[in-house]
Amino acid sequence: MQVFKFGGASVKDASGVKNLVSVLQARGYKKTLIVVSAMAKTTNALEVVVKNYFNNEKEIQSSLQEVKIYHNNILLDLFTSENHPVFETVRTLFEELNGILKANKSPDYNFVYDQVIGFGELISTKIISEYLNDVGVKNNWVDVRTQIKTDNYHRHAKVNWEKTQSLITSQLNTSVLNITQGFLGSDSNNFTTTLGREGSDYTAAIYAYCLNAESVTIWKDVPGLLNADPRYFENAQLLNKISYREAIELAFYGASVIHPKTLQPLQRKEIPLYVKSFLNPEDQGTCIGKDVTLDPMIPCLIVKRNQVLIALSSLDFSYIVEDNISEIFNLLHVYKMKVDMIQNSAISFSVCIDNLYDNLEPLIQELKAKFKVTYHENVSLYTIRHYNDHAIKHIENGKTVLLKQLTHETVQVVTK
Repeated sequence: MQVFKFGGASVKDASGVKNLVSVLQARGYKKTLIVVSAMAKTTNALEVVVKNYFNNEKEIQSSLQEVKIYHNNILLDLFTSENHPVFETVRTLFEELNGILKANKSPDYNFVYDQVIGFGELISTKIISEYLNDVGVKNNWVDVRTQIKTDNYHRHAKVNWEKTQSLITSQLNTSVLNITQGFLGSDSNNFTTTLGREGSDYTAAIYAYCLNAESVTIWKDVPGLLNADPRYFENAQLLNKISYREAIELAFYGASVIHPKTLQPLQRKEIPLYVKSFLNPEDQGTCIGKDVTLDPMIPCLIVKRNQVLIALSSLDFSYIVEDNISEIFNLLHVYKMKVDMIQNSAISFSVCIDNLYDNLEPLIQELKAKFKVTYHENVSLYTIRHYNDHAIKHIENGKTVLLKQLTHETVQVVTK
């Protein structure tokens, strides 16, 4: 088995879908599973629908209509007749989505988010599956929610590996080309769950692990894994080879090319991961594997924006010791804060967090009951692996440095 993952940028329009076919034909698709994301910015557009559902009911249908029009234009470009069954299939999916919005009784934003957002992947894979069949690439469409089972931690669900392994092994016909959705799963009550933004990479790894796949290839709009995000850093360079460990480090610190959870299941079974360009599929891209030395050995730069830096100190100048730190981390867990950096001294503790669930205000109020608290919102956290003086000066230039931490291989800098 080989597993291919195509992101939203690779199928953003009819030309992208046709290019996906070309990649499959060039690389071969026997015993292949392809995992596909929602098309282009569909996830962002559906997030607007969810926000309107809670805050601006009058705009729900207009925001949903934009999503319909976008997909309908792609359908018209791909299929010669509006009588093609795929038009009815997509209409039915939108009707199902509309029904969920009308019938939902839950006030839980995260639950509603998961029930709505997954339609992007369901629609994209239905369109692509039908187009593949039309051009002679016969395939089997799979609803990933029937095979990847999770808990009900909405928007960041954890995989039930035992159930998932059993379902994939028993249900998937590995002798044919299969197409399924990234990012999604379902809980024990069959409600849709999601694995976190950019979770389609993780989906590909889950299937690869359960199928003992030969390899996973992530098709991107970049030539491979770069040492920096070209949107934020100039002169980004291609990394030809990188080890699982190094890639996991980069993913943990926020490298956007790979999902933080993707590499662990692949490493356990030593399944190589390739990151390649869907624009130039014959190029070598990046290989991530076991016991591989970083090639070339250069600084790798990562930035996470819109972070919150919280600085705590004791009210009576007593030491910040184990029980204090334990209490702090318990509160961070309760309020679902992702910790990206910590630093402590005798009487102070600083933490840089990602306020994903918008729980900052109640967290600060609880912390103020026991600590002196100062905090900065909208800060940027820079991480450099294999740093040198030039790289550090480059990210600090023209910025106010709020916090800095160096270890043997890594430097992290919080700036305003």
